[in-house]
Amino acid sequence: MDRKGKRKRSSYDEMVESICGLVEGVQALNKEAFQAYKPIVDAIVSSGSRDVHHIEHTLDGLLSFCGYEPILQLYKKLCRHYYYINPAATAYYVNSYREMWDSEENEEQEVPVKKCARKGAAKLKKISQ
Repeated sequence: MDRKGKRKRSSYDEMVESICGLVEGVQALNKEAFQAYKPIVDAIVSSGSRDVHHIEHTLDGLLSFCGYEPILQLYKKLCRHYYYINPAATAYYVNSYREMWDSEENEEQEVPVKKCARKGAAKLKKISQ
């Protein structure tokens, strides 16, 4: 506590706050990506587009955001559409997803990160009270 009775912020508290800021930024970016990609995927699928370059370009962009469930659903939707056009290329995109997001290494790391984020958010809530 300082002279005015306020709790001093430790470097740990500052680090937690910084991490929470990063998490919020990633979450905002994920939501923004969803808003940008949803109409593109919907247009490709509803029009029955067979434009391989456009589909693959969209899948490439979506892949980086597949850790966010709504984007993953768009990715799956577009893969199902693309399967009837080019099954071999679709298999490549499914495997790319698995390599990036479904590996055992990612599964092991995901839980501690989520726990850390919850603990950090709870700690920040206590600090701000």
